[in-house]
Amino acid sequence: MSEELDRIAKVVVDTAFHIHEDLGPGMLEAAYEAILSAKLEGKGLRVDRQVPINVEYDGVKLDNAFKVDLLVEGKIIVELKATEKTPPVYARQVLTYLKLTNLRLGFLINFGAPTFKEGTKRLINDPSNLVSWRLGASKSKKGTQ
Repeated sequence: MSEELDRIAKVVVDTAFHIHEDLGPGMLEAAYEAILSAKLEGKGLRVDRQVPINVEYDGVKLDNAFKVDLLVEGKIIVELKATEKTPPVYARQVLTYLKLTNLRLGFLINFGAPTFKEGTKRLINDPSNLVSWRLGASKSKKGTQ
């Protein structure tokens, strides 16, 4: 991972940690999104909120199929939650966003979790290491390999 990406990631994690520590769980996701965005911008980072992701599959186009909560410096996806538990589907959601945008790094930050560590996951898009994306499906349209 590049030094620049690592630097941005550290700012994101440190800022989110302090927000979780100061405010704790209990607010709506939109409140955490606005606060984290403002704090990151205050540290000189460009933050885009609710960034639409378009999907195209086999000639079918879906505009605004998904929305990324925060896109930091155009390089890091930050998906926020404010729920008591952090089911695995949330991490898969971030991995899907990374795959669709061809970005490498994303964070899932659940401000509703009792501790920051418990609710935060760092996710890396590494297509060479993601067997689950292939699902064992044939590359041929007719099912032959």
